[in-house]
Amino acid sequence: QVQLQESGGGSVQAGGSLRLSCVISGVMPSGYTIGWFRQAPGKEREGVARLDPDGTTTYVDSVKGRATISQDNAKRILTLQMDRMRPEDTGMYYCATDLFFPRWPLYVGGIGHWGQGTQVTVSS
Repeated sequence: QVQLQESGGGSVQAGGSLRLSCVISGVMPSGYTIGWFRQAPGKEREGVARLDPDGTTTYVDSVKGRATISQDNAKRILTLQMDRMRPEDTGMYYCATDLFFPRWPLYVGGIGHWGQGTQVTVSS
């Protein structure tokens, strides 16, 4: 069973940066996609960035050019670097993994492994 634990959230002014980390423990099944989702108050959860087993990275349009997802060589830490942050980036950020991310960047269920989340607040 894989466990995920996020850290690195906080408050930042617009234009600033944050680096989120997700520590992966337990047994990570092969072939799983891993990525970041976020949920703002009153809004649906949405995908932010994903890393596929072949190393492909994909970003939701709103963060393209401002976000970078990466993983360490041991595949035990997933990182999301967010730059030039905007107030609309505010939300709870979650690390998640499963064999598929159906209809990504929408979240429609079907993803079985989640962390507890880390709060990100961007002030204008």
